[in-house]
Amino acid sequence: MSFRNSQSTDQNYSGENPDFDVSLSKRYTFDKVFEILAWSATLFALSVLAILLFNVLTDGLARLNWSFITSYPSRRPDIAGILSPLVGSIWLLVTIAIVSFPLGVGAGIYLEEYAKDTWLTRFVEINIANLAAVPSIIYGLLGLQVFVRWMAPLTNGRSVLAGALTLSLLILPIIIITTRESLRAVPDSLRQAGYALGATKWQVIRVQIFPIALPGILTGTILALSRAIGETAPLITIGALTFIAFVPDLSLKGLQSPFTALPIQIYNWVSRPQPEFHNNAAAAIIVLMLLLLLMNTSAILLRNKFQQSRR
Repeated sequence: MSFRNSQSTDQNYSGENPDFDVSLSKRYTFDKVFEILAWSATLFALSVLAILLFNVLTDGLARLNWSFITSYPSRRPDIAGILSPLVGSIWLLVTIAIVSFPLGVGAGIYLEEYAKDTWLTRFVEINIANLAAVPSIIYGLLGLQVFVRWMAPLTNGRSVLAGALTLSLLILPIIIITTRESLRAVPDSLRQAGYALGATKWQVIRVQIFPIALPGILTGTILALSRAIGETAPLITIGALTFIAFVPDLSLKGLQSPFTALPIQIYNWVSRPQPEFHNNAAAAIIVLMLLLLLMNTSAILLRNKFQQSRR
């Protein structure tokens, strides 16, 4: 009896069962169809991106020069430039990094390494994951009420500091999640080895765990900063200016000064009917893309450097 059962099983898996062959053929067909659809979607997205890049480069390269970068915005498109929005974007970027990196990394380390598995911890984790998907304009409304109105004595209203704090709230969930995933990827055996040698929890995290997780943390942080520097809706909501003919003061006092940014200036030029302003917007988009490309390249170089030093 057992011999007959084993023989029947061998026939089923050897392809002698017609029903099994038909089912296997359908699965391979569905797999092939899904592969074709996935490739088609990828090629379509890349084609649209290539067309957009071609249009931007065609319209903006002729306008892109040193005078365009070092001139202030103007009502005359032939002499308008991006000096003040470019400096404002860099000022925002530096302030966001100073605020969001220690807070996000610290919160991620606490939630992953120190926090106990309680209902409060699970509630916080669920809300952090949900906040990462909240539309950016909601953060703009929150920043308008909290940082522009309630904290006006500190931020001076619609200032660089208010914009940086608003965008920091936007990317904090991303940095926290990235930090936790990077720490979680470190083998638990390293923690146990540190404890076996008599090290405290903080010593194990500082000497063993954090240096190994740092490449992933830095990569996620820089990518989050890239998202923040390209956001427009929160800055419009908190009232960032669309025309500034001066550079914000690059000091602590400058944090309370009015500002504009490259996305705001691009939005302003695109909304104008003159084609010359549209060419200016295309040139500003090229500069913004170069800034984002520089940040992403920095993330890759930092990750490779820390990975090599770890080896």
